[in-house]
Amino acid sequence: MAQAIKPIGNHVLVQRATPAEVSKGGIVLPETAKDKPKEGKIIAIGNGKVMEDGKRASFQVKAGDRVIFTSYAGTEVTHQGEEYLVMEESDILAVVD
Repeated sequence: MAQAIKPIGNHVLVQRATPAEVSKGGIVLPETAKDKPKEGKIIAIGNGKVMEDGKRASFQVKAGDRVIFTSYAGTEVTHQGEEYLVMEESDILAVVD
């Protein structure tokens, strides 16, 4: 049975987009020169932050959304050979349509 990463609270699990292999000018980029994309796809969301009144805040994003996040957002984790970021919803800057 495969295990899954389930974020808690106001955290989300994001799979980062693949870095560009070739620059806009057509130069093939070595692994060390590739910038890590600040964009990814939400794989899972937590159950929301607990508010002072005991209720949980709802998320503005959902699983499957493509998002842009801050440069140093989240914690990198590797699970079953795949790399993910676990970050707070507040690290997400925008949803890409």
